Amino acid sequence: MTRLKKKVTDRLRGVPEIDPVEDHPKVDGAPHAAAGVTAVAVAMRRAVGQMGPVRTAQTLLKLNQVDGFDCQGCAWPDPAAGHRHAAEFCENGAKAVAEEATKELLDRDFFARHSLADLADKSEYWLGKQGRITEPMVLRAGATHYEPISWDDAFATVGRHLNALDDPDQAVFYTSGKVSNEAAFAFQLFVRSFGTNNMPDCSNMCHESSGTALVETIGIGKGSVSLEDIHRAKLLVVMGQNPGTNHPRMLSALEEAKNNGAKIISINPLQEAGLVRFKNPQHAKGVVGGGTALSDLHLPVRINGDLALLQAIGHLLVEWDALDHEFLETYTTGLEDYVAHLADLDWDQVEAATGLSRAQITEAATYFRDSDATVTCWAMGITQHRNAVGTIKEIVNLALLQGNIGKPGAGVCPVRGHSNVQGDRTMGIWERVPDHFLDRLDAEFSITSPREHGHDTVAAIHALKDGEARVFFAMGGNFIGATPDTEVTEAAMRNAALTVQVSTKLNRSHVVTGGEALILPALGRSEKDMTGGREQRVTVEDSMSAVHASKGPLKPASEHLRSEVDIVCSTALATLGADHVVPWAELRADYTEIRRRIARVVPGCQDYDSRVDTPGGFVLPHPPRDSRTFTTESERAVISVTPIDVLQVPEGRLLLQTLRSHDQFNTTIYGLDDRYRGIKNGRRVVFVHPDDITALGWSEGDVVDLVGEWTDPRTGDHSERVARDFRIVGYDQPRGCAAAYYPETNPLVPLDHMAEGSRTPASKSLVVRLAERGTWAGGGQASDSGGAGRDDVRPEHLS
Repeated sequence: MTRLKKKVTDRLRGVPEIDPVEDHPKVDGAPHAAAGVTAVAVAMRRAVGQMGPVRTAQTLLKLNQVDGFDCQGCAWPDPAAGHRHAAEFCENGAKAVAEEATKELLDRDFFARHSLADLADKSEYWLGKQGRITEPMVLRAGATHYEPISWDDAFATVGRHLNALDDPDQAVFYTSGKVSNEAAFAFQLFVRSFGTNNMPDCSNMCHESSGTALVETIGIGKGSVSLEDIHRAKLLVVMGQNPGTNHPRMLSALEEAKNNGAKIISINPLQEAGLVRFKNPQHAKGVVGGGTALSDLHLPVRINGDLALLQAIGHLLVEWDALDHEFLETYTTGLEDYVAHLADLDWDQVEAATGLSRAQITEAATYFRDSDATVTCWAMGITQHRNAVGTIKEIVNLALLQGNIGKPGAGVCPVRGHSNVQGDRTMGIWERVPDHFLDRLDAEFSITSPREHGHDTVAAIHALKDGEARVFFAMGGNFIGATPDTEVTEAAMRNAALTVQVSTKLNRSHVVTGGEALILPALGRSEKDMTGGREQRVTVEDSMSAVHASKGPLKPASEHLRSEVDIVCSTALATLGADHVVPWAELRADYTEIRRRIARVVPGCQDYDSRVDTPGGFVLPHPPRDSRTFTTESERAVISVTPIDVLQVPEGRLLLQTLRSHDQFNTTIYGLDDRYRGIKNGRRVVFVHPDDITALGWSEGDVVDLVGEWTDPRTGDHSERVARDFRIVGYDQPRGCAAAYYPETNPLVPLDHMAEGSRTPASKSLVVRLAERGTWAGGGQASDSGGAGRDDVRPEHLS
């Protein structure tokens, strides 16, 4: 056993390590929680502690390998098949695997001990630590406890509720971005066979703004770069993104680009540790040296100031004539209007919006001017604002000005977090899928798909709230924990007749239920799938359009678990009947049959099954990248004009962004420390500039309530929301800005506070005031009691 543990530890020395920033502020003045703690040690401790050394070796040495399984933790692409390290994962990837492959099991006795009311009072962190769900469970109407149910009865219950609806549009079918391509394709086929396009998914809450902007400007809602382009770029711009926590393997790519001579600009209100210095244990310099300094220039932009910053850079590039005129003339439209718009740029307005000086912005623009191959990457810090679509169009504008689409080392790169969220969209999980996709789907299966667009996430919550939707079915994820306006969303969910959660572990969505509720336990990605009596594999798509196979090595946590594909096809059989035109039993028995159908329906997926056999898989077509072809109305890339809008914050208020801790993946909380921000044993903290703390009459360490203020731009109605008991932590960022972790701050996000054009919740720009603890008496639309069921563990010194 000791020898095996050493072997795993040696392999884990490839796990990327970020240099902790020693002077980050602390919650309680304690020594830095992670000083001297390496990513290797953290990954080993978590993995072995939850899985044991044998399972640790079985999983981590197969993670992101050609013959292994795809990481649950993010959608960052893998290196080419012949260029992968033995440890092709990061610290947070190891945590994600350990959470799924844990030896802790949650059985019927657990549910007998804990009533729904008891579970509802637990924190998200506590729920997730109870272990893998081992058999189907049902909460019957009026019952206080979940109890076991057979699979056949569970599927019959779903079918009974669905078939009792007056209209198929009274059902909502949600998809998490971890669902495989095969399960996603089968799921959308079932939902459309049933008769609705109500398919909200996690894209609605993350990169919907990216997809909207990219489709309107370059004709396809995906990034235009490959991993090799990142390595070859002369300039890399990382905006609204914290790779060190959310996409740590990206740091290896940035390091390689840096070693190849690239410059890196980071643009973010917080200077995150991951872009300061990177120690890569794969190389000697990362083991015995100081690692690699990544950012050449950091711009601490004010929250929501990115659009103004990008326009100012565009203004300077035009002024300096640092343009690719041949590309612009051949491939674009809209340049004349854009140049006219920039001629009136108001630098005072730009400085007010960005919090940056003209000199800082000019310095950044020189990096663009001097680069002939620029890649711009972004994530939620860009997409979750009211003007997010316009901001992303400005990213595209800069790329088009310099011809940085469709050439090596250049392009636009939305970095997706959920491991197969891009693949789910490719497979048709979308409430507004185009008719040409439905035409091919109908021809393949002899069904008639509905053509009316369905509900996205926000519309689904409204439909549940208003009684227009009666059944909610979730393929993975944590809808309650991920969505905005927590009290409104929870009340909406309780209004349903049936809620169904296809899950591996407990989360908040299992304890906020409709009149009846089902938990259907699924195989994890790390587990061997023997559905149909044969070893099955699935496929996924990463952020850069590469599709590859995934096959888990572990024995399933329980003999009662079923695969996602099995659950979807069995639900379809129970709802639509065995004589339905779609051969559900055949699709369930052999996923190869699903892939054959994908090949005939999904554009770019010809010979899908055989191409997946290629080591490392294959890359889907991307016309702008591949041939500078733009499938827009004009058949050219579109240069856009978006007015600068300075977000006004009333005196005495702050502009708050929600974010993850380092010990977190989406709503899954691995632990209560955030060592790269100096936080120990707590999550209910609000980061505020030290000068703002003083100016607002507070002291560091005070415990306050966060009161969100929002005025509906359509109606002028004002409302307030509260999240209670947050300790103030001084943190360097632009004056007037603040930050706090979600899902604890989700109650502050109004349901209708969305990005224009994409309807993505605007969770990164919330006007808040700090209020004395317990004094907010309501008078608004929604509130947060601060109970443990909604909010996670507070710092240890809070009572």
